[in-house]
Amino acid sequence: MNRKIKVFFIMFAIIGFIILQVGNRTTVANEGLDLLKLASVLQSENILLDEWSLNAREHLVNLKTQKEIQAYTDDFRQKFPDWKWSTPSSSRQKWEITAVSPSHQNRKESLQLMATLTKQKADAYIIYRTTGTAWNSSTESFFTGGKFEDRLSDIFREKPAIFSCIKGVYGDKMVKALPNKVKNVLSAFNAKEVEALKEDSFMSVTGFSPMFANSIDGKNGSFNLQVAVRSEGLGAKNTIVIGTPIITVEY
Repeated sequence: MNRKIKVFFIMFAIIGFIILQVGNRTTVANEGLDLLKLASVLQSENILLDEWSLNAREHLVNLKTQKEIQAYTDDFRQKFPDWKWSTPSSSRQKWEITAVSPSHQNRKESLQLMATLTKQKADAYIIYRTTGTAWNSSTESFFTGGKFEDRLSDIFREKPAIFSCIKGVYGDKMVKALPNKVKNVLSAFNAKEVEALKEDSFMSVTGFSPMFANSIDGKNGSFNLQVAVRSEGLGAKNTIVIGTPIITVEY
């Protein structure tokens, strides 16, 4: 991996860390779940979807002490008694506990409660994550049939910040076709390119699409879409990862 790509990865890792710290700057779009939009567009581009993730996060502004956080966690243990709960990890400054749901077909769910502790107060977050290794009718049913909305209602007090991401493969054997694929995907989202990193076998582009309500302020303007495409070499399948407002998986 060359220096430019390493710098690019580090930059967006920093952006992700900032988003985690600054509070709920994004909200669930009224026009429909962003993950479904990503899946629909990539499938229309004849891309085989083989991995997806959705992260929802809320800043628990009403929890001010470790005692309140513990009581809040106990409530969740009662809501999800069949989930596997970790032993709380704590220090003078941090507290964290995780829970993982029983296995579903091609889908996993988890919860993470974390807090930064000081003498004056606690600063707490709750993160819900669901991931899958296939996109099929069962997956779509989870998100469109009411189960996902019920899950959010069970977990969050307010509207959480949502980060959606999908990974797929396609069979274009021409490395030089990477720019065309990115161009087609951006066009399908009616997205305008904001900034890009372009290498021989790798491209990553941030853009702004009117299809998504959320955005992040970047150096070159606001963006709410990231597309990364990598070629494994002549004759090999190519990988594409797309996320809104940013990619949240390794690529």
